[in-house]
This record gives sequence, structure tokens and C-alpha cells, in this order.
Amino acid sequence: MVIYGVSFDVIGKQPIVLLKTLEGNRFLPIWIGHPEAAAILIKLQGTRLPRPMTHDLLAAVITDLEAEIARITVTELRESTFYATLTLLKDGSEIDLDARPSDALALAVRTDAPIFASDALVNENAIEFEREIDDTEEIVDSFRDFLDSINPEDFVTAEVSGNDPQDDELDDEDDDTDEYDEEE
Repeated sequence: MVIYGVSFDVIGKQPIVLLKTLEGNRFLPIWIGHPEAAAILIKLQGTRLPRPMTHDLLAAVITDLEAEIARITVTELRESTFYATLTLLKDGSEIDLDARPSDALALAVRTDAPIFASDALVNENAIEFEREIDDTEEIVDSFRDFLDSINPEDFVTAEVSGNDPQDDELDDEDDDTDEYDEEE
């Protein structure tokens, strides 16, 4: 997936990062915080700041520890909250860290790390346009029309899990990345 852009929910004034699959016209909107939106936009727009932001600092720490960000994966939407995993590569081993998608995406734009989303997440929550749209303005206008009629609660899934969220974190270690959308 790629970061297509950052927009704002007209009703709630909440920033939204829009991820796009490389193939087709599927877009995944993720509501994020204002500081993270600013961090993503600053880097996307090529703005240079006199001092490093938090995400710049974390990227530098990862590099100085001789690790690299292998990928970020937006994994699920649970109770109107998106979840992600930041995968580091250190000495040939992968280290998965729980992360907010907004922070992981802010790191991805700083390190050129590939962005993935689980197939299930994309299949259940992506917005798909019927035809190929080349004009960015047209996509933004269509997306704004969509945002005028939706709120974050509309993305709540009907699936109910009997597991404690703490248990899910333990199970994530055994997950295979084959279930994730391989479209950067």
C-alpha cells in the first residue's frame, strides 16, 4: 500500500490518512491524531525542520542500533480503533512491535519502509472506486463526499471475540504474514 494523502473529516475535523492499494482503486481511510497527521504531512511535503520530531528521533535510534524497519502492517480494526505492527530487522531476526498506525506510517514515510494491510482489513473496510481515477482532485472530491456521510463507528465490525485483548497480543507472535495484503 502507499500513503495516498491526508485529509480531514469535515464533520469531526479529525485527520484521516488515506492508504491506497498498488493494484486497483481500493482506499483504506484511517482516522489519526493531529500531531501524527502533521508528522506525516511534514515529511510528505519535504519540509525541513530545525530540530528532529519524535518520529525522526525514533528513526535515528533504530538506525543507530543497527536495525531497520522491515515493514509496517495495519492489522485490524477493533472497536473503532486501528492496530498496526512495526516490524524491525536486527541481526537477521525480525522483531514485531505493537504500534498505532499513525506512528508506524509517520516512521514509514521517514524510512521508505513498505506498508502493508491485512487482506481481511482491506476486504472489510476499504473503499473501492469502480473505475480508474487519474485525477487526484476527483478522488479527493469523491472521498470528501464519502466522509460527509460516514463516521468512525460505521467501521465497527460485527465480529465478537471471546478472547481478552491481552491474549490476542500473545497469539500475534505465531501469526504468518501470508495473510497480509502484499501490495505496498
